Amino acid sequence: MTGLSLGRIAIGVGSIASPTLTARLFGLSPANNPQLGYFARMFGVREIALGGLTLLAKGDARRTMVLAGVAVDGADAATGAIGIARKEIPLLAGVMLIGAALGAAGSGGAALAADRGQ
Repeated sequence: MTGLSLGRIAIGVGSIASPTLTARLFGLSPANNPQLGYFARMFGVREIALGGLTLLAKGDARRTMVLAGVAVDGADAATGAIGIARKEIPLLAGVMLIGAALGAAGSGGAALAADRGQ
């Protein structure tokens, strides 16, 4: 849970500090969408909040925060699939976004399962 939380915070900080670079790393084109920086910063704030609150939470509250993160990541994956289907984002970018979201959701799910086993 700690690693996933720290990863969220790092991605969030990157999205706020350099939304253009972060967008490019995920295959998106800020030049084609000048408003992308605004949404990247909103995304960054969300990631920092989820990661930070998960790190601060204990017990059931921590598991609830991880579950919330899994739900958000699942929604992000669905959003990527919708973006591909509607041809709103390039296929490669969509696959990268979906992969990152599913990877984070899987990590959260694995953390919950491991925590339950302890």
